[in-house]
Amino acid sequence: MNTQADIANESSQEATLGNESLNQFAYVPGSNKYQFGYRSISNIPITGAPNDTCWERWAMLFDGNDYRLYFFKASTNDTLYQFAFNRDTNAYEYGFNSIATLKLTGIPSDACSSSFAMLHDGTTYRLYLRRLGYPAVLYQFGFNSASSNYEYGHNSIPTLEITGAPSNIDWSRWGMLHDKGSYRLYAMQLGNNNVINQAAYNVATGHYEFGYNSIPELALEGTPNDSNLGEFSMLFDGTDYRLYLQKI
Repeated sequence: MNTQADIANESSQEATLGNESLNQFAYVPGSNKYQFGYRSISNIPITGAPNDTCWERWAMLFDGNDYRLYFFKASTNDTLYQFAFNRDTNAYEYGFNSIATLKLTGIPSDACSSSFAMLHDGTTYRLYLRRLGYPAVLYQFGFNSASSNYEYGHNSIPTLEITGAPSNIDWSRWGMLHDKGSYRLYAMQLGNNNVINQAAYNVATGHYEFGYNSIPELALEGTPNDSNLGEFSMLFDGTDYRLYLQKI
């Protein structure tokens, strides 16, 4: 299995950039930094997106084989478009090795779909929405291969709480990942585009706790000026922790 670090090292040409693309960062081991371009293809195009893609609502994951990218369909709260990374083109392509369109079912009436997060924990593809008005509460969905839907509570703890959040957390800018050992949640700070706070799931309490089994604060380094800092996404690919910002 080749990670994107391997691909970046092997490739002698940069990918051709389109209007929609991702700026990629990776965690520098032994530090508290996510560095732009570290062990990464620095910028990755997104191709084939439907005209009604909602670019502001997106999430990513790595499932052990594929790097995957998801966007909501515009003006919906229950329909996702799925992309995957094509190693031959160095681009995220709509429908590549994917179920192109996915549905969410059983959505709680007070779920907030203005942003979402996703991860794969080695067994289940998972999706998370926050509770409207109470962003420290997560609703958890699991992918049901029998129905090809993300179903609220499927193979999941339906509702999860986040505790110990600093007072300056920006709940609108958040992401999640699973690193084979822990479920992790990240959030930026209000008025700060360079610092991300980290939480992890504590099995003993059943909560996501800020600072638990984590580096409490992480810093972005080398962020390009053309980055959209209104949202971000994260994943762990078995080798590297990765963070993504859309290019403006």
